[in-house]
Amino acid sequence: MTEGRYLCAGVSWDDAGPRLSLSGPGGDQQHLRLDPGTLLSYRVLPGDSGALKFCLGPVKVLDRRTRTHEPCPGHSAAERGYQCGPCFARDDWRMVHNSHRSGIASPGLKLYLAQPHWLYVATFADGTTKVGTAADGHKRLRLTEQGAVAAQYIARAANGIAVRVLEDLVSADAGLVQTVRSEAKAAALVHPLDTKAVDRINAGHAANARLLLERSGEEGFSVVEETWRRPGQAQTVLGAAGAVPYPLDPGSGEHGMAIEAVLGGAALVRVAGAEIPFIANLARLKGRRLHTGSYQTRLPALQTALF
Repeated sequence: MTEGRYLCAGVSWDDAGPRLSLSGPGGDQQHLRLDPGTLLSYRVLPGDSGALKFCLGPVKVLDRRTRTHEPCPGHSAAERGYQCGPCFARDDWRMVHNSHRSGIASPGLKLYLAQPHWLYVATFADGTTKVGTAADGHKRLRLTEQGAVAAQYIARAANGIAVRVLEDLVSADAGLVQTVRSEAKAAALVHPLDTKAVDRINAGHAANARLLLERSGEEGFSVVEETWRRPGQAQTVLGAAGAVPYPLDPGSGEHGMAIEAVLGGAALVRVAGAEIPFIANLARLKGRRLHTGSYQTRLPALQTALF
């Protein structure tokens, strides 16, 4: 891993697999592939005030496929999510989740919302199930990035406004949440349910949601039955014998870990001095300033004694 200083925008996926999105001091964008065998070694750099999470800048939506991330002019600490106040105010993407209620959207966001969108039901390793949306061009990777273990598409909507109306309806009437925290997803991977059980849970929620949609009287969509296929790396993570939670916070301090597989934003990793694998929540790196180089995980004394 090349030594350098970077601002991390988190784990993302493309057709080649997972990667860590990084930007250098000059704003140059880089991606560190998180392929099996990759050594991820870094130190989290706090700011002068001790802040650990920094602004990733505003997102500008240009059209249905193009989004640009502008660097934060002040290189400020994050105040709201992963942005400072001024960058949050300039962000186009913040309006997407409320656009069906407010009617407010930038010209680029309107183009994005005009394309077909999909409504899905996703289930995670412990059986927790959510309802969510994906744009037509990001249909498959959206669920991969979410870290789903099982998922089904339940509706195809004409646009992003209609699909969010359906999302609210299913969430309210079927009792499905719309968000699941990355910490909960990673924790569930330590003792995952059998994948057949997760598939059954997901199928039951999806069938119930489809029935609600058919009876809703809403327009601008069609009910669909389509199963999402989880990536091959998922089974490696789910089948890891004896995996335990990574004993340190990946979002602070120094770390050195070898990647074995990734599911969403969580990784199955190996650490020098330990015989068993760990589940590390790499989503904790989002918004962190990292210095990559020759670093090692220093296991707590109790952990070391266990190995």
